[in-house]
Amino acid sequence: MNRTSALAIMFAVIVSTGSQTHSFAVAEDAVHVDLPATDDGLPGAGPIRRYDWFKNLWIQKRTNWARQIEKDQKSLVFLGDSITQGWGDDMGGSFSGVKVANRGISGDTTRGMLIRLKDDVLALNPTGIVLLMGTNDLEEGADPEVIAGNLKLILAELKKYNPRLPIILCQVFPSSGSKKRPADKIKKINDLYAAAVKGDAQITLIETWKLFADDHGDAKAAEFPDLLHPNALGYAKWAAALRPILATLDYLETKDDDFQPEPGFVSLFNGKDLTGWGFRDQKTQEHQANFDGKSVSSDGRYVAKHGRIIVTTPPEGRRVEQMWTTREFPRDFTLKLEFRATPNADSGVFIRRPQLQCRDYPIAGPYKNLKQYKPQDWNEMVVVVKGGVAHCTCNGEVLEEALKLPETGPIGLEGDCGQMEYRRIRLMEQP
Repeated sequence: MNRTSALAIMFAVIVSTGSQTHSFAVAEDAVHVDLPATDDGLPGAGPIRRYDWFKNLWIQKRTNWARQIEKDQKSLVFLGDSITQGWGDDMGGSFSGVKVANRGISGDTTRGMLIRLKDDVLALNPTGIVLLMGTNDLEEGADPEVIAGNLKLILAELKKYNPRLPIILCQVFPSSGSKKRPADKIKKINDLYAAAVKGDAQITLIETWKLFADDHGDAKAAEFPDLLHPNALGYAKWAAALRPILATLDYLETKDDDFQPEPGFVSLFNGKDLTGWGFRDQKTQEHQANFDGKSVSSDGRYVAKHGRIIVTTPPEGRRVEQMWTTREFPRDFTLKLEFRATPNADSGVFIRRPQLQCRDYPIAGPYKNLKQYKPQDWNEMVVVVKGGVAHCTCNGEVLEEALKLPETGPIGLEGDCGQMEYRRIRLMEQP
């Protein structure tokens, strides 16, 4: 038994995946912390770093992780490279109440992560996985197709382990050509990643590249001082992008919202299910489906949970759907609601049918110059309808001065791309 493998811990765990139960027994000589000397027989393709500094870090990190396998059981695991490692053991305290395990190694490539996936990640019986990978492969000259191929192998192993395991895939962050990470190559990787997970409901793709990229597709120095690694501001933005998805997956915000509408306002959403909402024919507006008493729409796109209506991220990448109130509103009224969008999410609020764009405005537009908008946080929309026109604001800033409306119609919520959430939807009709 060599020195490093002797440091590993003997343990045995039982993990349930759907209707099957698998037993993983990892003995003290089964966690291979050493960096393979050659590529012979290794899965995947492309570069594996073997610089002295990387080899030392690889062994150090993986030896320490082997010591704490039992402690880190049932964690939300973050798998990545220096960007992930640099967030710290507890991900900067960004996800209070969530048991997390950081499995990032500075300098690692997608192939390196594939090699250590079983011992560093699956051995923890993770409750979910957050992936960010690929930037270091570029520096080593790997083609985007090779990088995407390794991602596919990682995803296949995760799905084989547990076909219901929540997987969050973050796009590769922008960097710079000066770092051998040009924007066109990163965009190509991200396109291939999106294609690899298209139609797979087990995997949520987050558009983090657009969240961080400047007008040239490079990292912003204010968030990435060395044009590669985020600072505190960059990590805060990444955390904010993840929180809405983690809330939907029940890692965060698991308590019901106890909000009560102001006097005179009536809730259009009871906070528990989709009563009062349904699908309509997009041409005739005739009722097609009623969701009274149901917490999920018939197509699974709209979910009522803890006081939020969640328009989930479509596996297809983009899919337009609309859900409407079963009531119509012919009288003047004031509508208030709050919304939260993941990066570049696209949605809309329909007012008697005409659509008011409701999006992650700074990225998706059209109202990119709002000063009070809070990215990936809750924002208040107020719509005052009077005399056939609507005055619309977001956090007090004007979106539309006079949006023309028909005489009557329902309220609708659209889903397009990304995840959008709505809460505290209430309306006060005028006499």
